Amino acid sequence: MSNPETSQVQSTVESPNQTSQASDEASFDALFAEYEREHARKPEDGGRQIEGTVISVTAEQVFVDIGFKVEGVLPVSEKEPLSIGDRVLVSVKGRTEDGYYALSRFKVAQPTDWASLEKAFADHVAIPGRVTGVVKGGLSVDVGVRAFMPASRSGARDAAEMEKLVDQEIVCRITKLDVADENVVVDRRTVLEEETRAAGERRYAELEEGDVVTGTVRSLADYGAFIDLGGVDGLLHVAEISWSRVANPADALTIGQQVEVKVLKIDSEKQRISLGMKQLQPHPWDAVPEKYKLGQRVTGTVTRTTDFGAFVELEPGIEGLIHISEMSWGKKVHKASDVVKSGETVEAVILGISAPERRLSLGLKQAFGDPWAEAARNLQPDSQVEGPVVSFTKFGAFIQIAEGVEGMVHISEISADRRLNHPSDALKIGEQVKAQVLSIDAGKRQIRLSIKQLVPTGMDEFLAEHKPGDVVRGRLLDEHGENARVELGEGIVAHCRIAALPSVAESTASAKADLGSLTSMLQARWKGGSASGAAKPEPAKAGQIRSFRIAKLDAQAKSIELEIA
Repeated sequence: MSNPETSQVQSTVESPNQTSQASDEASFDALFAEYEREHARKPEDGGRQIEGTVISVTAEQVFVDIGFKVEGVLPVSEKEPLSIGDRVLVSVKGRTEDGYYALSRFKVAQPTDWASLEKAFADHVAIPGRVTGVVKGGLSVDVGVRAFMPASRSGARDAAEMEKLVDQEIVCRITKLDVADENVVVDRRTVLEEETRAAGERRYAELEEGDVVTGTVRSLADYGAFIDLGGVDGLLHVAEISWSRVANPADALTIGQQVEVKVLKIDSEKQRISLGMKQLQPHPWDAVPEKYKLGQRVTGTVTRTTDFGAFVELEPGIEGLIHISEMSWGKKVHKASDVVKSGETVEAVILGISAPERRLSLGLKQAFGDPWAEAARNLQPDSQVEGPVVSFTKFGAFIQIAEGVEGMVHISEISADRRLNHPSDALKIGEQVKAQVLSIDAGKRQIRLSIKQLVPTGMDEFLAEHKPGDVVRGRLLDEHGENARVELGEGIVAHCRIAALPSVAESTASAKADLGSLTSMLQARWKGGSASGAAKPEPAKAGQIRSFRIAKLDAQAKSIELEIA
């Protein structure tokens, strides 16, 4: 019995009535006879492979000298590129319309009868054929007899490609043969796959690491592009496309694009080929030592951020790192993304260049200017500043004077009337305080401050209320030769010369006078001048209370000089 599918196909191609069917059969026989005449070959040529030499290459055909009077032709579309002078093994399939021998890289033979077809089917060898038309479900093919090729086995992707196969010479393999019903089914797709695989193996064997070849972008993926190198594919990883960062291969390549690539690695075991494009371009870092210098201000784009910093592209292939410690003078940065964002354009200063390691260190805060330079110009000792308390240590507190500039208040300079165990006993983080600058060391970036210097003391009040010439009462604390220290009140100590000290006008009953009583008495008499009473001559000694005249006051140095009244 005949195959239902084949019968259905034949009924589609042939006329539904018997007269038409007979006519088609007669026409088919005539066409087949003509085909045999046009493609007649010497018996010894059938299936025999001949070594030929490529003598010419056009956009569509490769002309090969096979030793016959007429050259043979191979289609360029047979996957493997050939050049003039190449030696190639071919089989003669028949004749072209132009009279050239139609060649194939496969060893094929044109069956001439059913016995030949049965042998080709049994040996599972490829045979030539000519597509005669499109029928329902596939194609009609002349392989010496009429055969059917299912659309799925034609190697065509769509109906348009199937139409283009009509009247074309093809190579196929018999997959079903029923001599009794004259039912033949052929497969072209398997032959094409074998041809592609064979071409790929030959091409793979030809390639070597370091070769520069031309290929076609076959497909794109997130991680790279697959390049057809003429029968074998190579992977062009996204990182090897360009010296600049490429987020997606589709941003730089398109399917079908011709590209020049370099073979980076060949894995013989896995038959994988790694390719590179950027290696064919000069490396941007070659020009870095001449183009970029330390301290240079540059502009770039943030490509990505991490917890420890941000990478900035200055030009394709040249990236620098801004470490989080170089992002702000004053604010502590925990994450780079808190300061800059990907895609943002920033200005920075080059802090370091390492050409061998291809590393650039950049500073963001340096582009804003060094606040310490301005602080050194504007701040002087004894000037006043104001700012928040930003941190504590056991020995003091740090006050923010400006962005990126902090001064330290030692614990001894916080309070004049309290002994502190820790700065937090008197201050709080974030509290706004005023302080006096004691000293500045711009080189070490250190500023010493004092809070207590701005708090009025007994000495400040005394200096404000007295002037040179005033007579005051005080107690001799001690004497060292011609000089003595005199206490005028709690925390108020003056200096007096006692070289010619006269008798005292008044002395204490005891050298160990009560300090509290003395202070009360002196406070009552500071403004009253000398005390009354009869003079009792007595040698000068520590503990005496007597009258002194103010010789000199220095409010800035907070010093008092006395003389005997």
